[in-house]
Amino acid sequence: MSVPESQRLDKWLWAARFFKTRGLAAEAINGGKVHLNNQRAKPGKEIGIGARLTINKDQYSWDITVTGINNQRRPAQEAALLYREAPESQLKRQQLVNQQREQRALLEYTDRPHKPNKKERRLIHRFKQT
Repeated sequence: MSVPESQRLDKWLWAARFFKTRGLAAEAINGGKVHLNNQRAKPGKEIGIGARLTINKDQYSWDITVTGINNQRRPAQEAALLYREAPESQLKRQQLVNQQREQRALLEYTDRPHKPNKKERRLIHRFKQT
């Protein structure tokens, strides 16, 4: 079996597990969320090893270089070998994840009313009796 030299952009994004379906990948490409070598591309654009991609999905962004081509969708560990991400991109995305985690923890702590535990119920009863 020979290794392909190039592949459609939408199929590569699907095989590298950036999108769950080729249709979603094509939709993102048409929507301007994926740039090939700093230019907009079409889903059928052929890409090869060494191509630079910028992918924006939700609020996350990846700056990657294609290091492999695969015709089939493989497990995530193998899919991660198809590209190399720029360290700045990885750091920026990790900071965003940490910031969102902190915001979520703060919201859960402040907004969510909870049922009083045994100690708190005793304090409430004491307070009401006096």
